[in-house]
Amino acid sequence: MSLAKAPNLEIAKRYVAEKLLREGFRYLEKNPEENFPKLLNIVRLLARKEAHKEQILKVREAYLRNPAVRAYVNRLFTELHPNIKQRMVYNWFVNAMLLGIPRQLQVERETGVHIPNFFLLDPTSACNLRCHGCWAGEYSKHDSLSLELVDRLCREAKEVGIYWLAMSGGEPFLWPHLFELAARHPEMAFMIYTNGTLIDDRVADRIIEVGNISPAISLEGWQERTDARRGRGVFERVMAAMDRLRRRGAVFGVSITITRQNVEEVTSDDFIDFLIERGVAYGWTFHYIPIGRDPDLELMITPAQRAYLAERIPYIRSHKPIQIADFWNDGELTLGCIAGGRRYFHITASGAVEPCAFVHFSTDNIKEKSLMEVLQSPLFKAYQRRQPFNSNYLRPCPIIDVPQVLREIVRETGARPTHAGAETVLEGPIGSFLDRHSACWAEVADQIWRRRHGECDESKLTQAGK
Repeated sequence: MSLAKAPNLEIAKRYVAEKLLREGFRYLEKNPEENFPKLLNIVRLLARKEAHKEQILKVREAYLRNPAVRAYVNRLFTELHPNIKQRMVYNWFVNAMLLGIPRQLQVERETGVHIPNFFLLDPTSACNLRCHGCWAGEYSKHDSLSLELVDRLCREAKEVGIYWLAMSGGEPFLWPHLFELAARHPEMAFMIYTNGTLIDDRVADRIIEVGNISPAISLEGWQERTDARRGRGVFERVMAAMDRLRRRGAVFGVSITITRQNVEEVTSDDFIDFLIERGVAYGWTFHYIPIGRDPDLELMITPAQRAYLAERIPYIRSHKPIQIADFWNDGELTLGCIAGGRRYFHITASGAVEPCAFVHFSTDNIKEKSLMEVLQSPLFKAYQRRQPFNSNYLRPCPIIDVPQVLREIVRETGARPTHAGAETVLEGPIGSFLDRHSACWAEVADQIWRRRHGECDESKLTQAGK
């Protein structure tokens, strides 16, 4: 499909906006305390939608009133290497968010095709570790995407306003073209889910050199917990990688799979403070989902634990100078599930296009179609017609919260499993467990929702969570 080019007026507006924001970023480095609120005032003037203007105003108020938020922002603009500030931070905040989203909306108006904010891509399925319960552990071990294909995807993405690409795997740092791709697309932000064990001095230097790569390093908690799942010595290698990145001024985060065993450990004050001291800027937390290698239902968190997270993660965000996301419990912020091309989608190392990293079904392959063509897939349309999957945004997920919806989507679209065993989330013992588990969480989640948005009996919440 041929996309209409932005009118000359739009191009001129973007040019002026970029000049203003570039200049604003330079002033931020000198005095963030004084200049960050001023920059947000400029950003608010440039924002198109009233909802975005309100969000920016909330950020400004949080910066002015909340010491943890202020310390976090100041840290980004005083401790990072200039290359990182002018590429990774700028690309993510300005290109991907402020300028990219209006372009996405414009393309949607012109073409009728919904454009997500970003996508997740596995450049390779190869990995140097073999972690217990890995969500990607059953994909073929010998798949890899060519530089030409991924380069084409990045060009197509920028044309429709997508400037944020996340990578997983496999281990992305085993893909030999990673730094060349980042250098070819200096306007984009690349976030890399990695086990961190390959970040030696050479790799850390390259991350600073290209400036637009941010590793999100996997941890399971303290050393004992991490090494038990990932292998002896992994924790120490990750700490060494973090030290290299912090000394050079890179921006990096953590990726944490929350299980029944580590939920309190990874959200404790001691562990969060430890991450901050190590230089971690952000964290992505994922509730364990029984897919991939050797699914283990005993690792899934209980309803009571999930209720704890629904309170604990927002507390951390407002009281610690670090930003932590909880994909399942943050549905109220994202207005439900973000998958299926609504906000993001997933491409495997074989090229299969999946609605989510945890929903291993597909109807299309990126090797055979353009980005715009796969965004029009029947699988994505079936997702988007049903979103949000529940009016209670604490129950956003079609895998663990409303599993009957996922069954309907797969049946309706004829989507095929992308590896042997992927279908077990729909049927058999795992499918039956997810039905029961979702029903238990529904009772707890609805109590939390009523407490937040109306009256409820607090004692029932406690009883239901046990």
